[in-house]
Amino acid sequence: MRLPSMPLRTRLLAAVIAIITILSCMTWSPVSAVAAPPTVQPSPGYDARLAERRAAMSAAQAPAPIQKSPMRRPLKRLHRTH
Repeated sequence: MRLPSMPLRTRLLAAVIAIITILSCMTWSPVSAVAAPPTVQPSPGYDARLAERRAAMSAAQAPAPIQKSPMRRPLKRLHRTH
């Protein structure tokens, strides 16, 4: 569609401005949607409770001593008769 009332330079400038506007909208749209849900954002109170619980669990559970399994005696070899 040609607009005869506008000179070529004005139409080109309008097209460039439109392209720049569209590209800037495409570029800036993800930046505004950076918000994270509350479960992802760090919470100092939750982190403190979690650290407290981990410390309590590690203090309550002493590492179990490693027990060696008893040595197995060799099996008696069976001889087949014909």
